[in-house]
Amino acid sequence: MNESHSPPAQEVIRAGQLEIRYLQQAGNGCQMGCFELRVAPGSNVPPPHSHSANEELVYVLEGTLRYTVGSETRDLQPGDSMATPRGVVHAFSNPYAVVARALVINTPDIGPQYFREVGSIINAGGPPDRARLMATMQTYGLVPAAPPGAPQH
Repeated sequence: MNESHSPPAQEVIRAGQLEIRYLQQAGNGCQMGCFELRVAPGSNVPPPHSHSANEELVYVLEGTLRYTVGSETRDLQPGDSMATPRGVVHAFSNPYAVVARALVINTPDIGPQYFREVGSIINAGGPPDRARLMATMQTYGLVPAAPPGAPQH
């Protein structure tokens, strides 16, 4: 066995300082998707949002990721996880000095195309087109949270 098999290079999707590397997309009868998320210190992150049709699990591999689900905020360290039910507002950030790396599992999968589209908006240069970003989020079932004090619909 002189053949060596190396895994295919996986696409790294960049959205500002965030990096997403898909490990498993939905398909072959499976609805679940899984990606590695890298969050640099002080990164711009998505606004608080919910998923109308997806559950999400975040499992931290290294660093510390501040994660909020509903009214609960925790600083997740390696080995810690937090689940987000459908429809519950959640958010994340990295206010620490080292990169945070986490596995994110969605069921059903949101898919890498969402992150590619968001990346093209964020990485276009200058301030991102907020209306286009919100429209893209909504196309993929992400619902931006109402700002505090805004009327709820």
